[in-house]
Amino acid sequence: MAQAALAQPAGSEPDSGLPPPAVAPPVAAPEAGDEPVVDPDAIPVPDVEDEMLEGRQRPGYVKPLPEQVTQHNVDAVRAPPPEAFPTDQFPIPDRWRLIETLGMVKARWFDPYHQNTLKGDRPIDRSKVPWLPITGDDWFFAANLVSDTVIEPRTFPIPVGVQTTERPGSLDVFGKDASFLVSQTFIAGAALIKGSTAFKPPEIEYRLALALNINHANVAERRILFVEPSKPSVRTDHFLGVQEAFVDYHIRNTSDRYDFDSIRVGIQPFQNDFRGFLFNDQQLGVRLFGTRDNNRVQYNLGAFWRLEKDTNSGLNNLTDRPRNDWIFVANIYRQDFLIPALTSQVTVVYNRNREAGRLKIDDNGFPVRPALLGTLRPRDYDVVYIGYNADGRIGRINLTASAYGALGEDRNSFFTDQPADIRAVFGAAELSYDRDWMRFRLSALYASGDADPYDDRENGFDAIFENPIFAGADTSYWIRQSLPFAGGGRAVAINGRNGILNALRSSKEQGQSNFNNPGTVLLGGGADFDLTPELRVSGNANHLWFENTATLQALRNEGSIPANIGWDLSVATIWRPMATQNIVFRLSGAALLPGSGFRDLFDNAGGNRNYYSLLANAIVSY
Repeated sequence: MAQAALAQPAGSEPDSGLPPPAVAPPVAAPEAGDEPVVDPDAIPVPDVEDEMLEGRQRPGYVKPLPEQVTQHNVDAVRAPPPEAFPTDQFPIPDRWRLIETLGMVKARWFDPYHQNTLKGDRPIDRSKVPWLPITGDDWFFAANLVSDTVIEPRTFPIPVGVQTTERPGSLDVFGKDASFLVSQTFIAGAALIKGSTAFKPPEIEYRLALALNINHANVAERRILFVEPSKPSVRTDHFLGVQEAFVDYHIRNTSDRYDFDSIRVGIQPFQNDFRGFLFNDQQLGVRLFGTRDNNRVQYNLGAFWRLEKDTNSGLNNLTDRPRNDWIFVANIYRQDFLIPALTSQVTVVYNRNREAGRLKIDDNGFPVRPALLGTLRPRDYDVVYIGYNADGRIGRINLTASAYGALGEDRNSFFTDQPADIRAVFGAAELSYDRDWMRFRLSALYASGDADPYDDRENGFDAIFENPIFAGADTSYWIRQSLPFAGGGRAVAINGRNGILNALRSSKEQGQSNFNNPGTVLLGGGADFDLTPELRVSGNANHLWFENTATLQALRNEGSIPANIGWDLSVATIWRPMATQNIVFRLSGAALLPGSGFRDLFDNAGGNRNYYSLLANAIVSY
């Protein structure tokens, strides 16, 4: 340590046995007029290293390394050979039940939140089910039960029956606009699965799911629920449908990271793109699928034979023979393409429809094939969809986009009874930005419309079976409600329920695709607010237009129909009291503020300018 010099009195002794401190040598006094001379050695120098703040270092200073730590275990011995262990102890292959044996978990068959054999958390104990024809300790059973309740009061333009009306003296084109719907669906599913699916695909899977729907509808006019004018404007119906029934077989692994090839045969769910714009349904089919490059590449090759649907529930109807409508699909997904964090998909879909020789009447007595438009002739068509879809993010911006081109031939256009070439396009994109607990969204959609219904080209884009998750989804008024095309087609709707395209079809479930339609344009914005982990509030504002109204003008015999449909405003509250998907409550409200095009097409007896819908939905899952 450097110490300051201290003067000692003459003859004095130090207080300790230490040597006396050093004394600075005298410095000569400066001459008058000279600058004082300071001896640098006489100035005390503080120890900078000791005075430095903790955690800070002098530039260029490097602390010395600590002494090397070495370990010496002179008594270490080699592990004993396997023969040295007792032979009456064995490893436990069923690791799932070990924690229950130790008292860490108490399994109960009715508890979906903890380890449970009935929902596939641990393998089947074969000693308890000796009648089950399985071998091995890696078979799992997964059961699921879902209750889906919908209560929906709404208003929409309702045409008055031609022969009679609900109220005498109210004969007109449009009647009262109020209606009420209650729908209760119970879904029961079960699967038998072999394989440890936490890190590899199942070796084989058998799955069955049944759905029972009970629905009640009440409208203000007759001939909306039944074709017979003598029947009332109230209907209660029920139906049991088979929504899944397939076998999934694992063909092979193609890498040590469990890239694989599998085949699935039977009634199975399939969604062709990220948002369900083209085909999103549960149909009878065969699908070969798998992954490559450590799951960065996924592919699907499928062929589907469309089943008939029940009219009022929309469930698969196996009591009727399948439709003569085939769908062939090929698509491939690539992660981190075209840019990192973006998954790209290229798809080709061929829809072959041969239903010109079969007339179809729905369960309520209305013709659905062919649709009662134009010459009312049945028709066949072939159409190939070529599409690109993307989902991911670009920096902080989340992106979902779809683009399709439809190419093919309509064998019998309902305007001319002549063949027509199908040339239609579709594009949609949604951008969103996350900020803490908020997400802000912008949505845009374009589906081409037909500009000349009497030529040999059909330019209106239509899907096979759409179920879009876009622009508010079924919270949106326009997506949720189906609006009858009164005065232009019988038993035909402008748009389909749970659909966004203005396709002029008899129904999405039982009708045929129609490429003579006015098209759709949508621009909108929305936001999601996660107020708590259990509570989310969402809002959407969309503006809609017809892309081209030439088809509507021809069917309505009107010289001019504006393209402006209007504003679709909606807000929804989603509450998950357990912070899981097992219990979900949703309450939403939507309003359509009609534009000039909508007001030109529709009206109501009450003179109400705007239309509304409420949706209360409760989903309980096991």
